[in-house]
Amino acid sequence: MSQSPIASSRAARSLCLAVGPALLLAACGASPTAPESTATAAPPAAANQAAAPAPATAPRATEPATPAAAASNPTPAKAMNLYGLTTQTLDGRPADLSAYQGKVTLVVNVASECGYTPQYRGLQALHQEFAARGFAVLGFPSNDFGGQEPGSAEQIQQFCSSKYQVTFPMFAKVATKAGAGQSPVYAFLGASGKLPNWNFCKYLVGKDGAVLGFYPSKVAPDDATLRAAIERALQ
Repeated sequence: MSQSPIASSRAARSLCLAVGPALLLAACGASPTAPESTATAAPPAAANQAAAPAPATAPRATEPATPAAAASNPTPAKAMNLYGLTTQTLDGRPADLSAYQGKVTLVVNVASECGYTPQYRGLQALHQEFAARGFAVLGFPSNDFGGQEPGSAEQIQQFCSSKYQVTFPMFAKVATKAGAGQSPVYAFLGASGKLPNWNFCKYLVGKDGAVLGFYPSKVAPDDATLRAAIERALQ
């Protein structure tokens, strides 16, 4: 004899309570689903992440521009000349050679005990003859050669005035040879290419203070070549 619909429904509900949840779901026609994971998946790394900026570096120091090397011997604004120098008179007073600017001079390293000492007479004659035209002999005692100027300033002055009546300017004793003690006057004169190799060597200097010529000891003050050179310089 068949069951009533109500009885069938009660029987199915009892069956569902008797079986496990899985069978109940199957009996009820539902498909079991896996529980959803509560873990959050890490987002995938970007395929092309922007490159991290390089660490900042200090700006490279810029060295100041090096100026072009100057010429090894730059030309001074005003060329050095004899009349730009200072020295001392025989009696020790300061002497500025600019006093001879515009004149022609004959610079001589003199000595009292030399075989050429008699040239004092001829030098004095030149000085007297041409002085009015702007010429002067300048005497620089020196003991460099043979120790032939050993005296003091007073002795040199006395010798020159008493024996040769010298009136041309006489200056303090100097060293003419190249070296630490060389007189600036002879350092300048030597730049012409010639330095004295004995007493009574002569430099003819023009009105502008430049060296015009060198005359060794053996050239006497009355030598025709020297006199002609003085005449040309005075013109």
